[in-house]
Amino acid sequence: MPNQASDLYPRPLRHLSSYLSGLVQGKLWLKVLIGMFLGLITGTLLGPSVGLVKPETGTLIGNWLAFPGQLFLATIQMIVIPLVIASVVRGLAASEDLDQLRKLGLRVTGFFVITTAMAASIGLWIGDLINPGRMMTGLGTPMVTAEDSAPVASMPSVDELPNTLIGLLPGNPLDAMVEGQMLQVVIFSIIVGIALVSMAPEKSRPMLDLLDSLQQICMTVVRWAMRLAPIAVFGLMAQLTTTLGFRAMLGMASYVATVIAGLIVLLGVYMLILKLLAGQSPVRFLKDTRDVLLLAFSTSSSAAVMPLSIRTAEDKLGVRPSVSQFVIPLGATINMNGTALYQAVATIFLAQVYGIDLSMGSMALVVAMAVGASIGSPATPGVGIVILAMVLQTVGIPPSGIALIMGVDRILDMCRTAINVTGDLVTCRLMENWSGKRLPSEPVPQETS
Repeated sequence: MPNQASDLYPRPLRHLSSYLSGLVQGKLWLKVLIGMFLGLITGTLLGPSVGLVKPETGTLIGNWLAFPGQLFLATIQMIVIPLVIASVVRGLAASEDLDQLRKLGLRVTGFFVITTAMAASIGLWIGDLINPGRMMTGLGTPMVTAEDSAPVASMPSVDELPNTLIGLLPGNPLDAMVEGQMLQVVIFSIIVGIALVSMAPEKSRPMLDLLDSLQQICMTVVRWAMRLAPIAVFGLMAQLTTTLGFRAMLGMASYVATVIAGLIVLLGVYMLILKLLAGQSPVRFLKDTRDVLLLAFSTSSSAAVMPLSIRTAEDKLGVRPSVSQFVIPLGATINMNGTALYQAVATIFLAQVYGIDLSMGSMALVVAMAVGASIGSPATPGVGIVILAMVLQTVGIPPSGIALIMGVDRILDMCRTAINVTGDLVTCRLMENWSGKRLPSEPVPQETS
């Protein structure tokens, strides 16, 4: 007779983690750091600080050096939507029942929203405390042009709220996928997943098998892209340093230090939550999750490391598959705490550079925008810059100021991605504690006669 457990539950995403194991063992994170360092040196030699070549020649060389990096980013962005769809749907289908799914979904979403708002608040606090914009040297304050000046956006009014909420439901899922509307894509995936849970196993099995194949295709493409990661970081850093010059990069050191300090504070908060609410030793947690955090640092994509995150949650943290396969894919899409903190620090920094005083209302709006923009944003490298442009426009800071921080975004992108994945794993551990005892229908393979 066929295995009943395999009929009820799809093959977990964690089996795809074998694609990523070689990257961890091959110390990809070290290769990425070496590539970044060599990129800084190469960019400095080609840039205006040293002047070995003419500026236009240096720019041309930098653009060609960045080609592998642009290819890496485009490949990850290309594959993230089908990977998220397959992962969210199959994660929901792994749940034991609709009642557990409803309770878990409400708890996970609420926890993500609260911690994202907390992360943005930490970013505003530490940015105001350190004042990185006033500590800059070697960079002049950019001129604000009429084109840069953007009207301050307002939050939807009460009478507009129903239409705004209805707009979250994708009228045409294909349009949402084409336009990259990740929140609508996730909502569509959740609806499909709940429908599959409600169906008889023999009816849902063909779709789950199709999504299993789609996941394997996505992870194969991710594996190809990961081979480019060290070369990609080298080229991108070389291009940016060639454009800005090493002196300008040093002038951003206070900003980088502020963001990293904020991320360390957020990590400490996570460890405190883990200790108080789950009774887990922070040192043991960091030791158990070291490999996946280093891989997240190397790839700058929480979506790309999902299989390894799920395997780590199940094998090292003792989380059941029905929890890990739901929380990790959902967290990779809507849990962007490190990104929210980075956006808050960058907003404070650019406000200081431009001499703009942010009111308490503007700061509250930054927190709200960071939470809203982080939910549903693609879990791909570089997306934080896109979200930041929207946040800046909301509080009236010229988006052209992003040009000042582009040069160091690659370093910060890797750091905040590691914190995002930490948040996903901490949430997994908490939900395992809060979701009650294991059910008899836990998807453990059992042979039947």
